[in-house]
This record gives sequence, structure tokens and C-alpha cells, in this order.
Amino acid sequence: MSGELKTGVCAVTSREPALSVVVPIYNEESVLPLLVERLRPVLDGLGEPYEVVAVDDGSTDATPVLLVGMRRGWPQLRIVRLRRNSGHQAALIAGLFRARGSYVASIDADLQDPPEVLVEMLRLARDGGLDIVYGVRGDRSTDTTFKRSTAGIYYRVVRRLVGNAVPAQAGDFRLLSRATVEALRELPERRPVLRLVVPWLGFPSGEVSYVREPRAAGSTKYSLSRMFRLATDSITSFSGAPLRAATWLGAGGMLLCLVMVVFAVVMYFRDSTVTGWASLYVAVLFLGAVQLLCLGLLGEYIARIYAAVQGRPSYFVGSDTADLVEEAVPVTEVPPQPGEVPVRGPEVPVLATEAPRVVR
Repeated sequence: MSGELKTGVCAVTSREPALSVVVPIYNEESVLPLLVERLRPVLDGLGEPYEVVAVDDGSTDATPVLLVGMRRGWPQLRIVRLRRNSGHQAALIAGLFRARGSYVASIDADLQDPPEVLVEMLRLARDGGLDIVYGVRGDRSTDTTFKRSTAGIYYRVVRRLVGNAVPAQAGDFRLLSRATVEALRELPERRPVLRLVVPWLGFPSGEVSYVREPRAAGSTKYSLSRMFRLATDSITSFSGAPLRAATWLGAGGMLLCLVMVVFAVVMYFRDSTVTGWASLYVAVLFLGAVQLLCLGLLGEYIARIYAAVQGRPSYFVGSDTADLVEEAVPVTEVPPQPGEVPVRGPEVPVLATEAPRVVR
């Protein structure tokens, strides 16, 4: 006998959401319940369709299990799971490109950026006809002195190299219009630094100031090495100033060597030469340091060119609950043999992308 596949029901509504909230997550099992407790009332209060795109960046703790459990009682929650830990920026980009809302906001899971500000950001974007609204940290007293000082240096350097279009003290807490997200999608960069790329687009923008709160639970996943990597990517991806600095360092080293040669010749003719191992030692170390620094800067740019030539994606999506539509294979019937009872096969869930098939 033959049978037909039953029509599946999507896990999310087919109506396009007015707002998508992207949340990159990595090993945040301790803070997830607190995040849902604060974020859901804010979004429910909008009175408009929305979705929360939780991007699991290859978590190794109980985060995936908690997300699945939360989704059962929160149908607007989408779970996008990456196949491996790809980094905060890659997870953020994956969520932005998969979000379907007319506006797309991004927020970290640690609740240092208050979810309540999302309402103000959305209102400002609509009333002012803005494509970008930055969340600017007006008060960072909850951060450590080291983090505040390094962040200040980072923004001063970046604004000096890239331009004042980069808002000071603005991280990845922002609201983007659909047009801005599509413009980001068109860029050829594999690993864009959104803090610099978004202002570079030049779309109309505004700012909302807020008080940065302490981390709600758990520990930060942004180590010192990752902060340094972000700073390096920010500078090398947007400016050739380091290469020019290497050129000036080389020119300065040559000038210093010329001065030392003139000084040595003058001392020789004045019969004032002495054994100067210390000055020679310092000169050799200085020139060696300049050469290594120049090679390192050059290597950083070559590495970026090499990565671009390879063309490897910065992330791979393992699953997205918005793509999983469960349907049932029709019940199969095995023709009974004489004297036997008909046997019915079990229903097996399959993906909606499978073509209907007839079992004979």
C-alpha cells in the first residue's frame, strides 16, 4: 500500500519577527536562567512578534541542555549550534546572518548590558529613522581598573587609526536594521570586526547611554589573550599604519646607526676610542628588536592575506531549530502471509527537506 507524508508544523511562526535578539553563548550554564528571567519580560512587553537567536558557540558544559529545556516553554527561542568553538565575533556574525527580524539586536549573555535598554534602542531607531543604534557604556565603574584602562587605550588607538566614526565605549551591544545586516552580508571579509565595520558602513546612527552592570554569574570568557587578539584584528583589518610604523622604525634605526658611525669616526681621529662593548651590545639589541618587530608586523598582514586566499568560513552551523520541521513517515504496512497478523511499522521523524516517498 502507499501513504502520504503528513504536513509538519514549524517550530516558529511563519510571520517575520519585528525584532531579533542575537545572544552569543559559550559555557554560560550559570547565567542562562537569569538571562531568560530578565530578557523574556522585556520582549513580551513589546507586543510584537520577536525571536531570540541563541548561538551556542560549541559549549562544553550544560548550556546546550539548558537551552533545549528553555525552548520548550519559550517558542520564540531559536537555538543555533556551531560545530566547534569559533569565537565570540564568529558566533555573533552567525546569529546576525540567520536572524529574520526587521531589526536585529545583539547582546551578551552575562547581563552586563541591561536587556531593558533594548526597548529604548528600538524606539529611537523607529522614531529617528536610524539604521544603527549603539549601546554606549556611560558608566563602567563595575569593571576593573585594568579593564577600564585597556579599553580606553583601545578606543583611543582605534579612533586615531580608523576615525571618529567609531563610538567611544561602544561594544557589541547594538541594534541594526535589516538593511544594515544585508549590507554586512555583502562584505567579502571572512573575519570582520563588527565594532569597526558597522560604523564604516555610514548608515544613520544614534546612541543610547547606559550603566554597565557587573556580571550576573559565572566568569568572563574574554581572556587577556582574546582581548589582545581583538585589538590586533581591529588595527590590522582596518589600517596599514603598523606597516608604515615599521618603515619609520627602520628609518629611525638607520639614522641612529649613521649617527653612531659618525661619532665613532670622530672619536677615532681624536684618539679617544675605548673598548665600548656596552654601547655595541645596546646597538645590536636595538637593531635586532626593530627588525623582529618589522617582521612580526609584516607577518601579521601576510597571515591575513593567507587566510583570505584560503577562503575558509569562520564558522560552521551544526543545527538551527528554525530549520528543523518534524514530520512523520507514513505508517508502513507489511503484506501478511497466510495465517499471519499484519505488522505495522513505527512512525519515524524525518526532516521536512526530505522528498515524499511511497512505501510499497
